[in-house]
Amino acid sequence: MAITGRFVLLAFAGLVPLLLFPGWPALLLLCGGLLVILVADLLLAASPRQLGLERRQPGNVALTGTAESVLTISNTGRRPLHALIRDAWQPSAGAANNVQLLDVPAGERRRMAVSLTPRRRGDLAAPHVTVRSFGPLRFAARQRTVPLPGTLRVLPPFHSKRHLPSKLRKLRELDGKAAVQIRGAGTEFDSLRDYVRGDDVRSIDWRATARRTAVVVRTWRPERDRRVVIVLDTSRTAAARIDNEPRLDTGIEAALLLAVLAERGGDRVDFLAFDRRVRARVESASKGKLLSELVQAMAPLEADLIELDWQQIPGQVRAVSAHRSLVVLLTTIDGGAPEEGLIPMVAQLSRLHVVVVASVRDPMLAEMKEERTTASQVFRAAAAERALLDREAVSAQLRQLGAEVVDAEPLELPPRLADTYIRLKAAGRL
Repeated sequence: MAITGRFVLLAFAGLVPLLLFPGWPALLLLCGGLLVILVADLLLAASPRQLGLERRQPGNVALTGTAESVLTISNTGRRPLHALIRDAWQPSAGAANNVQLLDVPAGERRRMAVSLTPRRRGDLAAPHVTVRSFGPLRFAARQRTVPLPGTLRVLPPFHSKRHLPSKLRKLRELDGKAAVQIRGAGTEFDSLRDYVRGDDVRSIDWRATARRTAVVVRTWRPERDRRVVIVLDTSRTAAARIDNEPRLDTGIEAALLLAVLAERGGDRVDFLAFDRRVRARVESASKGKLLSELVQAMAPLEADLIELDWQQIPGQVRAVSAHRSLVVLLTTIDGGAPEEGLIPMVAQLSRLHVVVVASVRDPMLAEMKEERTTASQVFRAAAAERALLDREAVSAQLRQLGAEVVDAEPLELPPRLADTYIRLKAAGRL
């Protein structure tokens, strides 16, 4: 039960005759009259238990988009419903009109549309709906909370998609270069040619030779479609906010751009989110489905406040691909002691795979480095300089092990990682 502002005003208005005619009889009369009015209004209100509630799930939406949750309210009772209905979406769902006043005649139904503009990625929920049914005098209301679960999956926005057309043009230019189309040892048949001294006798095509007077050998096109394994760090360091965005979200943007680009380049792409256990895994999908599967897997990812188990990563990569692959590690090079985790792990992976370590750098370091007006700013500049030198030292050690390092600010990391992939593909290192 709930009382409205009208009933409070009526009670204050009843104080006027009570002041004019003080005494217990007037007080009892006033209280009795208010109680009768309250009970009568409650009894005449439509019962919330005679309502049927249905929800049409809003489905999926990108972080920058909007969705609509639709409630259908059916009045199966004999009295008309005048109710205030609240769809209890969590605050981050950005429900602009989740509290609405509806009139539903007896035996009819009405729809209530709630506009959602989510403010964070992940699975958002509305566990229940609250109905407050008012009486005809609007002095009191019956209230009931009905469990009616609703979920909205907010997908990564994929802002770095704007870089995709330019990177694809570079990839197409790469495909047209003769350097990539070299003939040699491989698994894909290319053409037939005459035998010359030094050719492998195992490449002789005896059927073609029988049809001609000269010995003919087969030529093979080197295999170009490689495997790309993307490992996203979801440990405690991924929770740090850099440029008003979690490091994890920047890694997701870079992983999406690289995965789509590699798929368009004909490579097989596998994705792995890991800290101490696998948080999400997407295996090589059929053409055209990779992006949808990736965003669905990445949407509920959250950084866990635990240390990354570096020793498990080589085994996880081996479970995905036992052959030579491009392994991209989206992690940080400034958290903890890299000599104890990151560097030994990269040394182990580099023996079989081509390794790229991608890390997001805080742009505030460059700003702090330049500001040296006051004494406190000088100390901050020294700390920023020290941090940048430490990052460069770790990067140098990783490069000595044969790994590629991409250390860039949040907006620059996705395109620079894509450029590194194109460069490695052009050099034939994949």
